[in-house]
Amino acid sequence: MSSAASTPSVEEADLRAAERLTQVYQQMTQQLQRVIVGQTDVLKQVLLALFCQGHCILEGVPGLAKTLMISSIAQLLSLSFKRIQFTPDLMPSDITGTEILEEEEGTGRRRMKFVKGPIFGHIILGDEINRTPPKTQAALLQAMQEYKVTIAGVDYPLEKPFLVLGTQNPIEQEGTYPLPEAQLDRFMMKIIVDYPSFEEELQIAENTTSGTLPVLEPILNRERILEIQKVVRKVIVGRTVSSYAVRLVRATRPGSSEAPDFVKKYLSWGAGPRACQAILLGAKANALLDGRVNASIDDVRAVTPAVLRHRLATNFRAESDGVTTDHIVEKLFDTLPQTLR
Repeated sequence: MSSAASTPSVEEADLRAAERLTQVYQQMTQQLQRVIVGQTDVLKQVLLALFCQGHCILEGVPGLAKTLMISSIAQLLSLSFKRIQFTPDLMPSDITGTEILEEEEGTGRRRMKFVKGPIFGHIILGDEINRTPPKTQAALLQAMQEYKVTIAGVDYPLEKPFLVLGTQNPIEQEGTYPLPEAQLDRFMMKIIVDYPSFEEELQIAENTTSGTLPVLEPILNRERILEIQKVVRKVIVGRTVSSYAVRLVRATRPGSSEAPDFVKKYLSWGAGPRACQAILLGAKANALLDGRVNASIDDVRAVTPAVLRHRLATNFRAESDGVTTDHIVEKLFDTLPQTLR
């Protein structure tokens, strides 16, 4: 029997919200294509993370317009956008903010005043996030998980919606500090930003060497985004769909009896329970973008690669055989039955 009984009821207003969201997504795609050629999958995955109150890692070589894309998305959503360039000398206070000694006019009395850092925004782009030491990377942990920053024992809440997007360059690893597993797990998705096709690259070359960039028209605002985040939680997920997601995640753990032989052969460790939560939330948001209030196994399969690719650790044998985490996920799709026999 479906687990819909334990799911918040879907009201008529939620059905209308799903239909409107499909139209909004189409409008956003059309607007963004005026500035960014292609990359529609990247846009969709970023929106999925935002509507699920998650965060993303974007991996791609330099020059693929990642910064322009994220700032354009922020403009379409009427949200504030902050960019942090991560460097080896970046300090935690450069991200969160710091206290300064301030003298009051007239009285001459001195007091400590907190000056907010760039983390206080709606959409935060951490450019080359793996180029700063772990101490500074850890400054993001509390903000990403608890939506607040603690300075000198005082909590400063972050305004929602709050989305952190960290970029990484996959080809230049010298002078980098790989993100620790605890922080990697805080990111809901890892999104691959790939090269454009020939036709797309030709259009990019022509568009960017003549005239000026078009002005984008805002489509959503903060209040509507917060409403969408609530509706996502109400999307129905049947027991068959949720159990499939859990079995997918459990099959990635090489020490488990549920893991196939190829997982035991190529993985050092698999994903934890947070991956199950991310897959099911992503499936709900994916269904909502499609105008549905019932998530399916296809929705689960649509978001699983982005959710798992940074949570699985391949071993030396996988690297020598050219097997990636995406290959592992695809093979799980082929071998794992969608329903229990």
